[in-house]
Amino acid sequence: MENNNLSDGSTKIVKDDNDLIAEKSISEISDLLNYSMNRELSWLNFNRRVLYESMDPLTPEYESIKFVSIFTSNLEEFYRVRVGSLTDLSYVNDANADNKTGMTAKEQLKAIFAKTHELLKEKDEIYEKVMKSLNEHGIYDLSFDELTKKERKEITKYYTDLVEPILSPQIIDFQHPFPFIENNKLHIVLEIGGSEKKKYGLVQVPENLNSYYLLDREGIAFIRLENIIENLISPTFSNYTVEKTQTINLYRNADINTEDYLADYDEDYRSYMKVILKKRNRLQAVALSSNKPISKGLKSFLCDNLSIKENQIFITSSPLIMDYVYPMEDLVRERGLEEILYKSFSPQHNPLLDTKRPYLEQVFERDILFIYPYEDVGEFIQMLDEAAEDPDVISIKITIYRLAKNSRVIRALLRALENGKQVTALMELQARFDEENNINYSDVLIEAGCNIIYGISGYKVHSKVCLITFKKGNEIKHITQIGTGNYNERTSKIYTDLSLVTANDAIGLDAVNFFQNMNIGNIQGHYSSLIVAPISFKQTIIELIDEEISKGEEGRIFFKFNSFTDRDLIIKLSEASRAGVKIRMIVRGISCLRPGVPEYTENIEIRSIVGRYLEHPRIYLFGTGKLLKVYMGSADLMTRNTERRVEVATPIFDTDLKCKILNYMENQWTDNIKSRKMNPFGEYDEFELKESEKSVISQDEMMREAIEEAQMSIATE
Repeated sequence: MENNNLSDGSTKIVKDDNDLIAEKSISEISDLLNYSMNRELSWLNFNRRVLYESMDPLTPEYESIKFVSIFTSNLEEFYRVRVGSLTDLSYVNDANADNKTGMTAKEQLKAIFAKTHELLKEKDEIYEKVMKSLNEHGIYDLSFDELTKKERKEITKYYTDLVEPILSPQIIDFQHPFPFIENNKLHIVLEIGGSEKKKYGLVQVPENLNSYYLLDREGIAFIRLENIIENLISPTFSNYTVEKTQTINLYRNADINTEDYLADYDEDYRSYMKVILKKRNRLQAVALSSNKPISKGLKSFLCDNLSIKENQIFITSSPLIMDYVYPMEDLVRERGLEEILYKSFSPQHNPLLDTKRPYLEQVFERDILFIYPYEDVGEFIQMLDEAAEDPDVISIKITIYRLAKNSRVIRALLRALENGKQVTALMELQARFDEENNINYSDVLIEAGCNIIYGISGYKVHSKVCLITFKKGNEIKHITQIGTGNYNERTSKIYTDLSLVTANDAIGLDAVNFFQNMNIGNIQGHYSSLIVAPISFKQTIIELIDEEISKGEEGRIFFKFNSFTDRDLIIKLSEASRAGVKIRMIVRGISCLRPGVPEYTENIEIRSIVGRYLEHPRIYLFGTGKLLKVYMGSADLMTRNTERRVEVATPIFDTDLKCKILNYMENQWTDNIKSRKMNPFGEYDEFELKESEKSVISQDEMMREAIEEAQMSIATE
């Protein structure tokens, strides 16, 4: 890695990581600074949006606490992945700079830590307000001091009988070295006095017990397990003087390069990934949070032993881990508190399908588009079930990134294998935090006779493609499914996604070509209809943007995706804006492009929707009217997606489906309640509704439409 001053005054900086400079001049970065922002700070702004959703008066009270929980788990993953990666880079040299803002890894970390302190302060304030609101419905997160005398006695007995026997308390001193602290596992730290040299105690909060104790009160009154242990642990250290106890949680780096160890490993790829997962669990600490202020001595002790700095220690009075929130929802329902939850909604029948006929038969007659979770993913899985039993089906091929536990998709593939079909699964074993699940499923499929592909070295296969091949007499036919989200029936009920199922010959032949290329490790394939990263996706998007630029002020671009970091596409969209093209983007999370900046992005508007469902589709619209071009697929406009992942997007040829997708996008754009406008500073502003203006929640509109269309469809069958 080098940092060389060139004769033209630019800096040559070479590094091949997500969005780092690779031979980009200082002048280019200076220009980008006018309308771009750092991806990490953009993500933190987005996570603040998630936190603020808990304070929306239209968010039911228990759903509010869920948003605080989501904010907390989001932040943990962000630290493990992004902060972990930046920490590694910060040890190399200052050449590893963001290719849009020029910030070095060290500068980014400093900004992240400062922002995190702000966010956690806000979280504490919001958590307190949310809990006060829940108190009105009989839900209490109690401290030990708030327990009655009778309850303390009950809790002490529970602790003595069931908790204390499974604890593994440790003293840390000269004879007892500092133990390994696992990622995201609560620990109680004790400061021990009574000797000249300070000693510390450490106890991990057990994971094989319920994370809270439910008290015998009306409503739902509970005390978290860490609070119980923190208040009752002292007698366990009876031969010491315990001065203070507090709860901590450690975040460890999870960003491990799986290629680094491959050359030294001789066994199969699944076994190799199991080794990698073990290595990842022991990577370096990147941050620590505590529920109480930390003394100077303990802070120094933790920093020395965990190799972190003081600005990586965060003090937060709200729960450090909130995994108990979702399981507790069952209790909320049992106690008849449905009014503090979202109104129940079940995914609906797709009105394009006739329930009295085989679904696959209907795909040969017309393209089918599913919009989840408004329409039922079970109807697509029914297509897989039909394929498994259909005597004309000779093979099923599918890419797999994330699956549900006890996956119905896997069950359908296993039935197909039992019935003599050829089944190929391209199983991505590097799907972060789903690696173990995918390894287990690949074991099951291999044992059943499935042909397993593990992707291509250096590239994650993130595409969502399923190919069903039929042989009828001497004729070969294909049905292809291409989606924006995973084959996961659980998340398909809480994520919004699109899924196209088509018998189009050109798309089918491209899918055949795609799987053949994946089988032989070839990413350089040629496709007539599909656009595939890393070979053609970015270039095709640029060409389509250029078409709109050529129309000047008549040009129109309308995008929806999760994140936007690709430098080349940021520059290209700025060029389009300067040419007068009107650009609308619905970006859920990161956007390194700042909209509405005079001279640079003044014709670009960006909105973000955070609501009941997690917005997940990737949709690309170019032009208007009869010239409208519509694409959908698996790729965000992030450098990792456009250059270092195998992604697939498909054109939509069917006119009715083009209209359906356009209407879906326009519905999203009219949202003025759960949507926020990004301002030129990269922050989110609420809509100010006029008195006469109708309030619109796009997800509510989609649920209403799905129910109406399903009822009409079934009534006319």
